Amino acid sequence: MKISIVTPTFNEVSNIEKLYSEIKNQFTKIECEYEHIVIDNSSNDGTIEKLRQLASSDKNLKVIINTKNFGHIKSPFHGLLQSSGDATILMASDFQDPIDMIPKYIEEWKKGKKIVLGEKIKSEENVMKFFFRKMFYKFLNYISDLKLTINTTGSGIFDRSVIEKLKKVQDPYPYFRGLISEIGYEISTIKFHQPIRLSGKTKNNFFTLYDIGMLGIVKHSRKPLRFMILIGFILGLISLAAGLFYLIYKLLFWNSFSLGIAPVVVGIFFVSSVQIILLGLVGEYIGVILIHARNMPMVIEKERINFK
Repeated sequence: MKISIVTPTFNEVSNIEKLYSEIKNQFTKIECEYEHIVIDNSSNDGTIEKLRQLASSDKNLKVIINTKNFGHIKSPFHGLLQSSGDATILMASDFQDPIDMIPKYIEEWKKGKKIVLGEKIKSEENVMKFFFRKMFYKFLNYISDLKLTINTTGSGIFDRSVIEKLKKVQDPYPYFRGLISEIGYEISTIKFHQPIRLSGKTKNNFFTLYDIGMLGIVKHSRKPLRFMILIGFILGLISLAAGLFYLIYKLLFWNSFSLGIAPVVVGIFFVSSVQIILLGLVGEYIGVILIHARNMPMVIEKERINFK
């Protein structure tokens, strides 16, 4: 039995040595062959130097260094595809995925489960952020064309057969949670309490979260496009009704009723804002099509360490 661990990094110099040590200690207890693959998005804080130092004395630690920061979506997925174990575990490098989940994942995998994900039932992150994230997962699940997991980030264990299926998917910008639901395997979950980041600053901000959220919507649902048609139809009916109302009212009270400019201005700004939002949504769909059409590689590697 061989288990692969994949941990993507970017500027994690304060966490990487402890992460490496704790993963190594776990496999000392489990007593099986393993490889720890770290895929680094061109860190500039000393993470790469620390990884070289650790890898020089441990062949189980394998390092991929990208030419630049390819982001939090493409780099982890590429790392998964480079694994060679009978099963592969994907984990964050900031300890928000507890290291003691490793034996739990392996135990569930040994029972024959092909995909087992960690499901957050509670988190030490900002309460409002956790709440809105949970609401978004439920909303995405509601509008999606398939059933998606809730309160999972993609961290978990994946059987070799799943990795082989993922290798055949030609998607340069995958929404991972949706993709593993699409390939058809039953997904099990292990509930856990998500701790706060051990050290350093989170790389997630409004724009990265928006990127993940919008990618999930446009990749796995056509309902927003159909909703846009419905909105256009409803706004058309409202505009027609308002126009007829003002026309009749003006004819009945020609001398006393003055339309004024305020309703016109408000109406123009309202309709214009709706159009801009809907055009932006169409643009997101077109952007995904463009990414696929360009057929660029998911990441470009600069260096590999300890790979045969």
